[in-house]
Amino acid sequence: MTDNLGIGIVGSGFIANFHAQSWTGVRGGDIVAIQSRNDATARALAERCRALGVGEPTVTDDLAELVRDPRVDAVWVTTPNHVRVETIERICEEVSAGRAELRGIAVEKPLARTLAEAKRVVAAIEGAGLEAGYLENQVFAPGLGRAKEIVWARGASLAGAPYLARSAEEHSGPHRAWFWNAQLQGGGVLSDMMCHSIEASRYLLTPPGQDAGTWLTPLSVSASIAGLKWTRERYADELAATYPGEVDYHRHPAEDYARATVEFRNGDGDLVIAEATTSWSYVGAGLRLSFELLGPEYSAQVNTLDTPARIFLSRALQGEQGEDLVEKQNSEQGLMPLLEDEAMTYGYTGENRHMVAAFRAGHRPRETVYDGLVVTELMMAAYLSAESRRTVDLKDLDLDDYVPQVAQGTWDPLAGRGR
Repeated sequence: MTDNLGIGIVGSGFIANFHAQSWTGVRGGDIVAIQSRNDATARALAERCRALGVGEPTVTDDLAELVRDPRVDAVWVTTPNHVRVETIERICEEVSAGRAELRGIAVEKPLARTLAEAKRVVAAIEGAGLEAGYLENQVFAPGLGRAKEIVWARGASLAGAPYLARSAEEHSGPHRAWFWNAQLQGGGVLSDMMCHSIEASRYLLTPPGQDAGTWLTPLSVSASIAGLKWTRERYADELAATYPGEVDYHRHPAEDYARATVEFRNGDGDLVIAEATTSWSYVGAGLRLSFELLGPEYSAQVNTLDTPARIFLSRALQGEQGEDLVEKQNSEQGLMPLLEDEAMTYGYTGENRHMVAAFRAGHRPRETVYDGLVVTELMMAAYLSAESRRTVDLKDLDLDDYVPQVAQGTWDPLAGRGR
């Protein structure tokens, strides 16, 4: 196969830049076009692509122009959550009407803000007849993948399938105002990051080569959410000052901590459990991703801050703030972990390499929008569980019209907890 896939990126924010950074490790495809409503960030992203040697992309603010561009074979959708559905429906409309030809579409996490929106995304993509990938980077992280491979080969093959997966993602808070705005984003840290942790656990609990959707049957969800840091007066004031007129955690807070326990029945008929924890209130070196997998006679652990490289900077050094050591970096002094290739470590390189290869071959990717649909439903069940303070049985549960209180702007962090 010699044809090179032309990639169009829709969006030019933080995550689009991570994809561009990862492309130095991707073969068979170049970034040829960028569409964004923000001309300055789009041009900066295009320049970065050129500097990295991963493409010579054109820039446009017209989505239809990008999709109709004959050089664009596949589209990566990285737009904010509140415009995600309309963006995908417009792309699919262009394809369905015959005005554009695409070999695939890849959608950044989360698939949507609600189950109803997620079903609209899936329906649009099915209607256009497109192969579609769900951009869940963590299940392509090399450390996680290798740990799973060894555990299933050397542990599960002798003692039986694993029964407990724990996944956590923690950092000090998002980069942009819309992430903090629950009505735009769809919630708080649960909506933003538990999609990662749930899917990482599904991945770990599923045998290599199997589809998680057929191996794991969700049974119930028990969850809680809380405002631990950013709902406090001092930090709510800080958010209001940082994002004036856009974020108000005094009146419309979102959760900065969430945990969920999901029970599944696996393909062997056994009960297995996924525990997911997410936080915007973690204070440490920077972003921390941690995973555990436990089985009858074995276990595995992965932690992205257990790095092979560290540096020390004394208190006599007062350098500028940055994120040159680790994403969401919180310090420029002391003993600090150093991630040599964040895009590779977090799985962006692996997921993009896989998606390009799948679209070039005309195959369905390993992670699809159907996985994203399952994850969305489990997140909505988690919100419902947290609101009702009870375990939610997933059998015959209808979440099609459900919108979390946090996303509605009606959530009270102290409700049911006394005052």
